[in-house]
Amino acid sequence: MPTVAPETPSRDGSVTATCPVCRVDFVPAPNQVYCTHACGAKAWRRRHQARLPVIVVPPALPRRPLTVYECEACGIRSVGEQRCECGLFMRRVGYGGRCPHCDEAVAIEDLLDMTALVEEGTLGER
Repeated sequence: MPTVAPETPSRDGSVTATCPVCRVDFVPAPNQVYCTHACGAKAWRRRHQARLPVIVVPPALPRRPLTVYECEACGIRSVGEQRCECGLFMRRVGYGGRCPHCDEAVAIEDLLDMTALVEEGTLGER
């Protein structure tokens, strides 16, 4: 950010100028731009500070392939498919996947049993 030089008339030294850093009026000496050395140092740091790195946000992942759905009519669960074999739309249970042992659709909530943890008091108080 370029600094703006104060506007000081060249013939009248008693006129005040405005510091471009702190916006305080002061009577400048010859070739004085800032009101104090601290303001000059602050302006130098602003001009020479390192640029912040650009943060790249990863693209959002689709939720459907990671979601377990359950049919209310027949009780069948599936991962990533919202329509049941009986033709009805299934309700969302939560995030999950296939069990590596039995290949059934299992939600993370079923594995953690969140209601038992809340009743014991391990999650409610901190």
